[in-house]
Amino acid sequence: MAAYETAKEFFEACETGKGWEACKAWCEDGATFSCQSDALAEVTSLEAYTEWMEWMKGLLGPLPDGRYELTAFAADEDRGTVVAAAVFHGTHTGKGGPVPPTGNAVAADYAYVMRFNGASISHMTKIWNADHSLHALGWA
Repeated sequence: MAAYETAKEFFEACETGKGWEACKAWCEDGATFSCQSDALAEVTSLEAYTEWMEWMKGLLGPLPDGRYELTAFAADEDRGTVVAAAVFHGTHTGKGGPVPPTGNAVAADYAYVMRFNGASISHMTKIWNADHSLHALGWA
C-alpha cells in the first residue's frame, strides 16, 4: 500500500521536527488535524501541527535525551488509514522548560491515526495524554 510508505516518511519527518516544508509533500492541501488535549486544542490543521512539532525541537534543550520509540505501524487498506504508535522518552536534565531541571523522566505513549484521500494524508488525529506527560516531568 502506497499510503503505508507515505505515512512512514511523514511520521519520520514530523517526529524529527522538519516542519511543514518537509511534511507537505505527503499531505493533501488543507489537511486537518485533531487531538483531545489542551496542549493542542487550538491546532486544527496538519500544517499547524507540523509547525508545532518543529517548535517542539526546542524541547530537546530541557530534555536532551528526548527520543521516540516506534512500537507499531499498520495500514488498514479498506479504510484508507495508517496508524503509528510510539512512546516518547525524555528526562528533564537540561536548561529550559517551565521550571528548573527536575531530573524527572517521562515515557509518554501516543498514536497518529492518518486518514488518506488517495495517495495523500487528508486528516490526522493524535492520541496523547499531555497532562500525564507534564505531571511526570514535574511541570504541572
